[in-house]
Amino acid sequence: MQKKTTLLASALILCSTPLFAAMPLQTDDTGTQGKGHSQIEIGFESVSDKEREAGVSCKTTGGAVSTTLSYGLSDTIDLVAGMPWEWYTEKEDGVKMADGNGIGDVALQIKWRFYELPDTGFSLALKPGLTLPTGDEKKGLGSGKVSGNVTLIATREAKLASYHINLGYNRSEYKLDELSESSRKNIWRASLAAELNVTEKLRAVGDIGIETNSDKDADSDPAYILGGLIYAVADNADLDLGIRGGLNDAETDTTLLAGVTMRF
Repeated sequence: MQKKTTLLASALILCSTPLFAAMPLQTDDTGTQGKGHSQIEIGFESVSDKEREAGVSCKTTGGAVSTTLSYGLSDTIDLVAGMPWEWYTEKEDGVKMADGNGIGDVALQIKWRFYELPDTGFSLALKPGLTLPTGDEKKGLGSGKVSGNVTLIATREAKLASYHINLGYNRSEYKLDELSESSRKNIWRASLAAELNVTEKLRAVGDIGIETNSDKDADSDPAYILGGLIYAVADNADLDLGIRGGLNDAETDTTLLAGVTMRF
């Protein structure tokens, strides 16, 4: 079982800033908006996690509403910015131990599709970024320090389906001494996703991934699996719905995901 060193640490894990993959996927694709074009994504997630440690039943519930804006600086480069509003409640044996709500850490990223293999649908992109300490770290809503990340993205597009692979690295910094001492700062992650074109407007999506556990004392790394649907209600608007489940005790048990994407 994953050891949670503090209530704040688990709040940070549950309400971390998203990496801006196409909702509801966690794995990103190499697609960009095109010069002068924009996209806004409004996403909702609801989290539930239960554990039993040293005879104590621990339950965490929470979630986030995030707004992400992407703007095409050129045909192959996007500027991406997002901010979440987060909340959580932690209980031990049914007694509330901590809760909080508010703005989380703002994230800024640039996606650069730097390679395309003609007539194959294969492309590569690089996505570096920063998270800014706008969330209240004392309430478990942020890290309190600037952190960095970078993701290498590979996409293979075909008529019936598309496939995406992500390899990423996060450098996580914490202002609170307790979190800084108990948490790993170097986090590696890998994931694989697929999109199946069911109809002209409907896509079924699947996603699986793993990352380094941020808890230094943990003996397993969190791994997840996700399934969902994306429906095009118009040429420039999508609705999505998904569910993410933990593949081991280190991962959050269940996360429900929903959102809307609009392009203009």
